[in-house]
Amino acid sequence: MSWRVANTCAERKFGSATRKQIIMFLADKASDDGSGIWCSKGTIQRHTELGETTVKRTVREFLKEGILVETGARTCKNGFTVVYRIDLTRVEALEPTLEPEIGTGSTVAPVQTGPGTGATVAGVPGPPRPPNHPKTIHKPPTRKREAAADEDAEKVLAAYPPDRLRGKTACLAQIEEAVKEGIEPDDLLQAVQAYATDSAAFTRSKVCFSDNWFQSRRWQGYLEDIRTKRELTQIARADHQARLACWISDRSPMCKHITAKQIDGLLASELVTEAQIQAAGLRS
Repeated sequence: MSWRVANTCAERKFGSATRKQIIMFLADKASDDGSGIWCSKGTIQRHTELGETTVKRTVREFLKEGILVETGARTCKNGFTVVYRIDLTRVEALEPTLEPEIGTGSTVAPVQTGPGTGATVAGVPGPPRPPNHPKTIHKPPTRKREAAADEDAEKVLAAYPPDRLRGKTACLAQIEEAVKEGIEPDDLLQAVQAYATDSAAFTRSKVCFSDNWFQSRRWQGYLEDIRTKRELTQIARADHQARLACWISDRSPMCKHITAKQIDGLLASELVTEAQIQAAGLRS
C-alpha cells in the first residue's frame, strides 16, 4: 500500500463516487510509483460491493483515459490477472478537491495564521484550535475490509484437516499476519489444500496440529511449489501463443484449429495484427 498514491488520488475529482471508490481501492494496492496493482475485477467487485458490470465499465474507462495502464499479467487459479499501474501524471492533471480560497475582505487587525486562542471580548482565552493539516486523509471505516479479511482467514483455516484443528484464535492470527506480509489469501488456501491432500494417507499422529503448522509457517514450502508451477504455466502459455502466432504469420493450415478466444489473446498480447488475422482467413 502506498499513502503517496492514495493521497494523490484522494485529492483529485474522478467524476463520480463509484469511480473514486474504485480508484482508491486500486491505489491501496499500488507501490509508490503507482505500479504493481494485481487484483482481478472480481476482487474489486467483492471488496467495493459494486456491480460486476460497473467495475468492468469503470476499469475500461480508466484505461481509455490513461489513468490506468496495463503493464503485464500474472497467472492465477482462473487463468491470469492483469497487472495495472496508476499514471500519477494523469491523476495530478485532474481537478483538485481542495476548496478554493475565498477572500473575506481586509480588516483592521490582520487574520492570524497560527492556531487561534479563541479570545473573547472580555479577554478570556478560549480553547486552542489546532490546525487541520490539508494533507490529512481521514481513513474511512474499515469494518467491511476487516470483515472480508476475517472471512478469508476462516476460509483458509476451514481447508485444514478438521480432526487436527487446534487453537483457532492463534491460527487465524497467524493467517492474518501472513496476509499482511503480502501473501494472497488464495495462495495460502491452495497451500493448505495441498497439505491436506498430501497428508490424507497419513495416520493422524503424523498430521501436524493446525496451530503448530501455521506457527512454524510450513505453508511456505507449498507456496514455493505453487509459484514454480505458475511460472512454468506462464512459460508454457507464452510458448503456445508464440507457436500460434507463427501459424498465423505463415498462414499455416493449422490455423483452422485456433479458436476465437485464442485470437483475442494474441491480439491483446500484440503478437499478431488484425491484418495478419484476416490474411490467414480467420476473420473476414
